[in-house]
Amino acid sequence: MNLSEQLHQTALRKADKPAYYFMDQSTSYGELDETVTKFADELHKLGVSTGDNVALVLGNSPHFIISLYGALRAGATVIPVNPIYTPDEIGYILNNGDVKVVVALDKLLPLLENMNPILSSVEQYVICETQPANGDISKLNIYPKMKSFTEMLKKGDVHFLGPRLDPEGTAIILYTSGTTGKPKGAMLSHTNIYSNAHDVGEYLKITENDRVVTTLPMFHVFSLTVVVNAPLLSGGTLLIVPQFSPKEIFRLIKKFNATVFAGVPTMYNFLFQYPDGKEEDLNSLRICISGGSAMPVSLLESFERKFNIIVSEGYGLSEASPVTCFNPLDRPRKAGSIGTSILHVENKVVNELDEEVPVNGVGELIVRGPNVMKGYYKMPEESAAVLKNGWLYTGDLARMDEEGYFFIVDRKKELIIVGGYNVYPREVEEVLYAHPEVVEAAAIGVPDPNQGEVVQCFVVKKNNALTEEELLAYCLEHLAKYKVPTKIEFLDELPKNTTGKILRRSLKTHVTQN
Repeated sequence: MNLSEQLHQTALRKADKPAYYFMDQSTSYGELDETVTKFADELHKLGVSTGDNVALVLGNSPHFIISLYGALRAGATVIPVNPIYTPDEIGYILNNGDVKVVVALDKLLPLLENMNPILSSVEQYVICETQPANGDISKLNIYPKMKSFTEMLKKGDVHFLGPRLDPEGTAIILYTSGTTGKPKGAMLSHTNIYSNAHDVGEYLKITENDRVVTTLPMFHVFSLTVVVNAPLLSGGTLLIVPQFSPKEIFRLIKKFNATVFAGVPTMYNFLFQYPDGKEEDLNSLRICISGGSAMPVSLLESFERKFNIIVSEGYGLSEASPVTCFNPLDRPRKAGSIGTSILHVENKVVNELDEEVPVNGVGELIVRGPNVMKGYYKMPEESAAVLKNGWLYTGDLARMDEEGYFFIVDRKKELIIVGGYNVYPREVEEVLYAHPEVVEAAAIGVPDPNQGEVVQCFVVKKNNALTEEELLAYCLEHLAKYKVPTKIEFLDELPKNTTGKILRRSLKTHVTQN
């Protein structure tokens, strides 16, 4: 089974059931499946076949879902791209990914026009119309290579069958941001993405009765698996949010009696801080899911107290499609934990000699299962460095307790070593987040001639009266002396990526520049 076939089977059984709501308008499974088939047929007419790569430079919209499933049905490999990336970032992915067809929003036409001369492999641009054409687009240099998304859906043949999909063929290539160097394309097979969506859905008990708030960016693997593919496999309904807004999230949950909300910690922080948010607004939710990065325990507990709902944290990475752990629903949730291994996935913690460490010992988290990627696109050496003896080496430091719950300690590469002592940024951040006047915090290591490295922190505060001296004194009360920051800088906001994950590497650049 694969995503495309499962969608078709669901449409046969529940043709009239809403697959998603967008701008408060519903689209049924039957309508979605027909549209996907028409788009696949039109891609086939453009010469797209098995093994060709199709990039989706799209935000949260029906365009993304139709293009994703349509390209898969046509036998293509899909490369999701963040539409707000810089031209250099988009150009690198399109060229490195040997992209044949680009599906993009009309507002990106000027960007595509400028980039076209350097995009050697791109043969067609499919433009998704969101507004009337501004000027004569026939004068664009890329016009001969342009196709209208709307016109393609009008012309497509609803009887198109498509090729037989190889379970181990590459379905999606996800370019990971990485902390150093150029992004790497994680190749995920049809088995990888189907199995992870299915197993996550089973683990979180997602059914056809669920209405899932889909506000996480669809081009991100957390969203793609947990709030797009898993609900669609189960016959659930997506509530598509084009752009995250606390006001809109509260409105949608109340109007449609949403049952599942998934977000990154930053989103939970915004919802918690939203002045008009009330406990009764979230009464319909049966589960809240957090991932993407570790949620500070103080934020988790404050959110749960305010809204009287449990937040279940999980863990994943692009190379694992992405989910490997989640807090179970049939056992207690442990604050600060990423939970236990999901169905069919095995996690363990090892030392530098690849030996499993004792319970509660810290080491590198490694993973194996049907969700683990095939490797990095055109990068055999990098693939071999992280895929060893059937295991994926995540680069994250973790520990496992006596009951099999895992806890992420920090990124292996972000460990701070102060005078020979290990300092994990997260433990410093947890202390800062517990301060009542702190909204956000991030800790990094900076060079020091005496200690090798020292801790420096960046904080967004609620009250302008809060001083660095007060916060340093607070840290001294709650941390060993070598873990206490040597400097705390206040910022209006912390740098984040599009999923709301705080970018520590940008903060290191900030230090260098200052």
